[in-house]
Amino acid sequence: MRLLQLALAVLAVPAMVALVVAGGRVLQPEQSSVVIDQIDPAADIVPEEPATSAIPEIQPPSPPVHSPPLHSRAIDPEAIAPPPLPSEELERVEPRAPLSDLALAGPPKPRRPKAVDDWGGTKLFQPVASAAGLIEANGYSVAVSGIHIVKEDETCTDDGKSWACGVRARTAFRSLLRGRAVACKVPPEADRNLIVAECRIGKQDVGQWLVENGWARAVAGGPYVEAGDKARTAKKGIFGAAPDLGGLPPAPTPVAAPTASQPILEAPATDVAPAGTDVTPPTDQPAPAQ
Repeated sequence: MRLLQLALAVLAVPAMVALVVAGGRVLQPEQSSVVIDQIDPAADIVPEEPATSAIPEIQPPSPPVHSPPLHSRAIDPEAIAPPPLPSEELERVEPRAPLSDLALAGPPKPRRPKAVDDWGGTKLFQPVASAAGLIEANGYSVAVSGIHIVKEDETCTDDGKSWACGVRARTAFRSLLRGRAVACKVPPEADRNLIVAECRIGKQDVGQWLVENGWARAVAGGPYVEAGDKARTAKKGIFGAAPDLGGLPPAPTPVAAPTASQPILEAPATDVAPAGTDVTPPTDQPAPAQ
């Protein structure tokens, strides 16, 4: 079996060689039609354009088309422009008066400091008047200089009648203060005891006001002697007549305090009707609710 196969293979080889030779002869006259052109080096070389040359070039934008210009209208310069004036006919005149006084206002003046700041006093806030001419504020107790303070419990006599002029003087002084700050010349080394100093409320001299209105007496040789004489002559303040208390309600009657043996509250007495009698409620009371 192997011998038969071997014999067949030996015979097939020459047959295949014959077929290959016959095939080469048939294909020889039909050579490839591709012919390579020979380039002449003496000829002008014109390179072909690349494929990208087919893309059109971007042209710059064309300028916008403007509308035709408007035709100007002829104007007579003599009818529009003012006529020329010769320089020798011009005359300078005075300016007219301002329409109001506001045009004459100058630059604002600098603000003037307050009189209290110029005076150099120490401000005492929320003052309390314990007497006419005696001020307590900021831990200080200041007596107005140049006056004799009218104490609270002082009484004055007019036509044999005594009246509490000290209380009236203190009330008048409190109405002057009204909680406003008082500027007094308190020395820097002053302690918390009674200090005698000149005081002012704004531009008002406190001592001058008290003496002029008769709510204090001027010290002999002081700055308020003349004002004290005028107040005494005019019978102002403590030098005047006693106030008329006729329109005031009478003073309440003082109630004695209960003793230890007397009870503070006593039980109210109740009306007990005798036996056998009918008690009818008063007519002014409403009927009980149902």
